[in-house]
Amino acid sequence: MTDAIDIRGVVKRYGSVTALHGVSLTIADNEFFTLLGPSGCGKTTLLRCIAGFEDVSAGEIRLFGQDIAAQDPNHRPVNTVFQQYALFPHMSVIDNVGFGLKMKGMASAERRARAGRMLEMVHLSDFADRLPAQLSGGQQQRVALARALAPEPRVLLLDEPLSALDLKLRQAMRVELKSLQEQTGITFIFVTHDQEEALTMSDRIAVMSQGRVQQIGTAREIYETPVNRFVADFIGETNLVAARIDSIIDGRAEVTLPGGQRLSCAAGAATSGAGAHHLSIRPERLNLVAAGAAGSDLDAVVERVVYLGTDLHLMARLDDGTPFNVRLQNSAGTTIPAAGARVGLAFEPGAARLLAD
Repeated sequence: MTDAIDIRGVVKRYGSVTALHGVSLTIADNEFFTLLGPSGCGKTTLLRCIAGFEDVSAGEIRLFGQDIAAQDPNHRPVNTVFQQYALFPHMSVIDNVGFGLKMKGMASAERRARAGRMLEMVHLSDFADRLPAQLSGGQQQRVALARALAPEPRVLLLDEPLSALDLKLRQAMRVELKSLQEQTGITFIFVTHDQEEALTMSDRIAVMSQGRVQQIGTAREIYETPVNRFVADFIGETNLVAARIDSIIDGRAEVTLPGGQRLSCAAGAATSGAGAHHLSIRPERLNLVAAGAAGSDLDAVVERVVYLGTDLHLMARLDDGTPFNVRLQNSAGTTIPAAGARVGLAFEPGAARLLAD
C-alpha cells in the first residue's frame, strides 16, 4: 500500500515550548487516519504542519514521497475543513462549493457541474440555491466538506469538524464522513479529542499526549491492547489498580495487588519488573458472582447503581479502597445488587492486562 504521508522525527517549537517531540508516523493512501488526544497534546499542531500553516522546527514531512517543507499551503495537494464552517454568507451554497475551483481558473460550466456533483455526494442537491443562513448546522458542515472535496485534493485534513454539532448530528455526520472517504478514495486525516468518533470512523488511530505519539493501531488494537496507562485510561473506560510484579513468563504476569490478592494476567509489551505498574480491567469484561466464591477474582462493596437504559453502571470499591466500576447489560435476567451489597467480581478471560505507567 502506498504511503500518502510520511512524518519523520517532526519537532515543533514555539520559543521555549516544544509542542511536538520527534513525531514519526506513516499514513497510507486512501486511509481514514485519526489523531486522537486531549487538548494541548499536539494533534492540531501536527495537522497544521501537514497543511503548511506551521513550519517544522526539525524533521520532515513527505507527501506521496515528496518533501513538502518548501511548498506553500496553497501549492500542497491538501485541503482543510475547520471547526468553523467559514462559508461566504452572501453566496449561494453551490457558489460556496465552487469558490475554490473559481480561484483555480476553472470555467463556469465545468465549475458548476463539479460543485453540483459534490452537493449530490453530501445529499444537498436540493439546497444549491440557498444561502448558508438558511441551512442547519449539520447542512452547513456538509457544504464545507463539499467545498473542500471539490478541488479533488489527495489528502483532506479535518480539524475537529463535528465539535460544534449536537449529539445526534455528530452521530449522523460520523456515518457521512466515513461514507465520503470510502466513495472518494481520498486520504482523510481527522483530528479529535472524542474517543467515540475515533473508534467508529478510523482505519487507524494515533493516540497523542504531550506532543508524543503513545500508540498507533486499529480501534480494536488500541482498545483491547493499550500499551500504557495513559492509552488505557483515555480510550474508553477502564479500572486501574496498582500492581506489584512477582514474575513475568512468556507474556503472562503474576502480580500482587494492594489488598494482598494475587492474580495472573496478560503483560503489555512495555512492562517489566521495574517501575510503577497498573492492572487495567474494562468494566464490561466483568461478571458478578457471590463474594468469596471460587470464581471471584476480587471482592468489592457496591456503592451506587446507575441505570443507563441499555446497561447498568455499578460503582463499587475494593477492600483496599480502590474504586471499581462494572457495566452490566440491561436484560430481564440481570440481577441488580443493592447499594451496600458485597459482591464477587469475575474477570472474563483476557480481561486483566498489566500496563507500565
